[in-house]
Amino acid sequence: MKESVVQLIMALIGGVGFGLLFGMHPRHLLPSALGGVLAWGIYLGMMKLTEIEFLACLVAACVAVFYAEMQARLRKTPATQFVMGGIVPLVPGGSLYRAMSCVVRGEMEAARQYGSTTLLYALAIAGGISIVLALRELQTKKQ
Repeated sequence: MKESVVQLIMALIGGVGFGLLFGMHPRHLLPSALGGVLAWGIYLGMMKLTEIEFLACLVAACVAVFYAEMQARLRKTPATQFVMGGIVPLVPGGSLYRAMSCVVRGEMEAARQYGSTTLLYALAIAGGISIVLALRELQTKKQ
């Protein structure tokens, strides 16, 4: 439990830091970072339920994008900045680093494993974004 709380705090700090780095308007920093906390919390919960990394990341990305769309409507601003803040904690930086490190050391089998994990995370994030945006588009066309 304590580890999960620390991870959620780090997701918040990372979201705020990402927003500051890219010049996000200060009034959107916290809501954007909270999207990342929400996404990471969903990811952790899904991992406890299913232990399937792809599914956990896919569901977390869907929730992050849905949250971003809701924030954008409430704040009358583009959803992109909220999407970015929500997705940042899900980005597979660790596995990408390990893959590249293994390539440099010549450990190609380990590099393939880490590389495939990185690719699955990236596909799950892209899939989550696509699913929510497609559903939003369908809903818009019905109205």
